[in-house]
Amino acid sequence: MGEHKRIGILTSGGDCAGLNTIIRAVVNHATAHYDWEVVGIKGATNGLMERPPKVMPLKLHKVDPLRTQGGTILGTTNKGNPFAFPMPDGTLKDRSEEIIEGYHQLNLDALIGIGGDGSLAILRKIAQQGGINLIGIPKTIDNDVGETELAIGFSTAVDIATDALDRLHFTAASHDRVMILEVMGRDAGHIALNAGIAGGAHIILIPEIPYKLEHICRKIRDRQAVGFNFSVVVVSEAVCTENGETLQKNEQFGQFRLGGIGQYLANAITNCTQAETRVTVLGHIQRGGIPSPTDRVLASAFGVGAVELIAAGHSDMMVTWKDRQVTGVPILDAIKTYRKVNIEDTLVKTARGLGICMGDQ
Repeated sequence: MGEHKRIGILTSGGDCAGLNTIIRAVVNHATAHYDWEVVGIKGATNGLMERPPKVMPLKLHKVDPLRTQGGTILGTTNKGNPFAFPMPDGTLKDRSEEIIEGYHQLNLDALIGIGGDGSLAILRKIAQQGGINLIGIPKTIDNDVGETELAIGFSTAVDIATDALDRLHFTAASHDRVMILEVMGRDAGHIALNAGIAGGAHIILIPEIPYKLEHICRKIRDRQAVGFNFSVVVVSEAVCTENGETLQKNEQFGQFRLGGIGQYLANAITNCTQAETRVTVLGHIQRGGIPSPTDRVLASAFGVGAVELIAAGHSDMMVTWKDRQVTGVPILDAIKTYRKVNIEDTLVKTARGLGICMGDQ
């Protein structure tokens, strides 16, 4: 069994399917195999700012039903950088030391942080500053965390987007319409590319590949010329206009939300092809629901792997999926670059081989 440990776990950043499955795996392996205590920190780092810190004990009977439950029982946040935290009076305050103090008040031996590249970068900075033994687990529907082939939440998001494309085919064909599906993808086009291939899209647009409207319209007209009076388009929210403008809406705390590229394309396609065009913005539906079998398996492997890294005395490491194995890499290596779609990627070549228009030719 080894030395008794008390470890904390938190979920940070945007939610996605599979987070509760990770929590279940961590608690199962840490308590049943090592007889450790696991404490759930509520509201991400915000829970460590409260006094006393806002936590919940995590027992086997509590987490066993979590295998298929979406969201996160611990809660999460993607607003308010702890190093410049927005206060009620409108000022910004560095609250990192409060988080560090909260960690030590809980007498934790290690902290498992589940997050994307932004969350892991913040957690690592706090950990380095405060002597926190941190192990990271990558989660993001965008699948853009470096050094891992898969992140938690991506598989489920692709499944949901694929299901939407399957459904849009029928209504597109029934009404001779162009149907555009706008999917998430803040920096990378992995969801659009994977779902587009699986869902039979005729046009896939991702931020990594610049496009010309004339190429898109030609693809639609070519289909019309041979009797296919409908087309299905999937586009990542991060795709810019043809002249490079990013479409976004400003929000509080200086943040912004991507969106609008679907409608922009719809207007352009209607103008150049006279095709009736409709837009579906999938939005947060991609984050919710029951995790896919792939996400459940990956989350279970990552949870067990994170506990094993702690047991081996490691810190400042992130579990990663490579060559069908869980291993550990330095968090710094994972967050220094985001994992975008390589235009020479097998899936890009696959899409082109299937005759799918990527907008650049």
